[in-house]
Amino acid sequence: MATPFTSKVDTLRPAYGFDDISLAPGTDTIDPADVELAQDFCGIPLASPIIASAMDAVVSPTTAGLIRAQGCLAAINLEGLWFRYADPAPCFAAIAAAPKESVQALFAELYAQPIDATLIPRRIAEMRAAGAPAIVAATPQAIGTYGDAVIAAGVDLLIIQSQVSSARHIASGYAPLELSAFVARAGAPVAIGNTSNAAAAYALMEQGAAAIFVGVGPGNACTTREVLGIGVPQVTAVSDVAAARDAYLADSGRYVPVVADGGIRKGGEIAKALAVGADAVMIGSPLARASEAPGHGYNWGMAAPSPTLPRGTRIEVGTVGSIEQVLNGPSRVTDGSENLIGAVRQSAAALGVRNVRGFRDVEVMHAPAAATEGKSWQRGR
Repeated sequence: MATPFTSKVDTLRPAYGFDDISLAPGTDTIDPADVELAQDFCGIPLASPIIASAMDAVVSPTTAGLIRAQGCLAAINLEGLWFRYADPAPCFAAIAAAPKESVQALFAELYAQPIDATLIPRRIAEMRAAGAPAIVAATPQAIGTYGDAVIAAGVDLLIIQSQVSSARHIASGYAPLELSAFVARAGAPVAIGNTSNAAAAYALMEQGAAAIFVGVGPGNACTTREVLGIGVPQVTAVSDVAAARDAYLADSGRYVPVVADGGIRKGGEIAKALAVGADAVMIGSPLARASEAPGHGYNWGMAAPSPTLPRGTRIEVGTVGSIEQVLNGPSRVTDGSENLIGAVRQSAAALGVRNVRGFRDVEVMHAPAAATEGKSWQRGR
């Protein structure tokens, strides 16, 4: 007798990460010099589709300028050390020197220092002096307290980022940030993240989001998936949100860029993110490896300093070369972790893609063996 019961796992939806797919070349190839990677991102010219993550170990006002000089953008963390200490250099040195068993307590201690509102206009001015647009990221709670000060300081783009963003947050103990009202009065573009859900992304677009950041827990320094058991692999998450973007464009006539945030280590993964619908990617740990990065060869998640439930950790990424080398080469390694922009350009050329949006016309194949097929002698490279 056939069972009348259906369990939840009988209808599990498959989900895919970057290692699960490969991009299939088609009938055309083009010269890499003819590939155009530039676009307008929330009113800011973006020469290459890379944004540096708002992680303390990655972005300072100085590195924001260096990253901008390479054709990319960088966001700084309003709740990070740069807005808590006039001179955070001793904090970075202490974090790099701390033994593994005590670094979590050190995080809690250093990040307990309140945000200094007087540093908001100072850091924004420093970013501009370094040649970078002033892009600031913060949680909804911090925006509720400091958002007006950030706007008054002349921010170019504000990113409201949380572990999981939704258009409707229910709370009985406090008044949640009213996204649509804040966006309407901000006077600057407001991007929102993070999400991995198409319906949530569509609702955030309806609230006025200038861009949507996609990714719940995929980052190298993030432990959200382990701690909370939540998250969607990035290929599926980005593709879902891109579908919401396309539907919203058809319904409203407004185009909202999608950013794949987290889980990207190499140039080929950037190409894959673009192929499944991203307009740009946000990366942290690859840039934390740069010699100019403030983390001294370490990186840590934005939720690592939580005194009660850390959802990030300090990881040792090492130092491989300059920001220029990581982004534009020349690469001294063969694994795609340096000259990221060059790798994207070469991928586009091999696929016959002329611009960022052209990646979406490329065939995407489920090919989990593609990265390892015939590569047994490369193991341990």
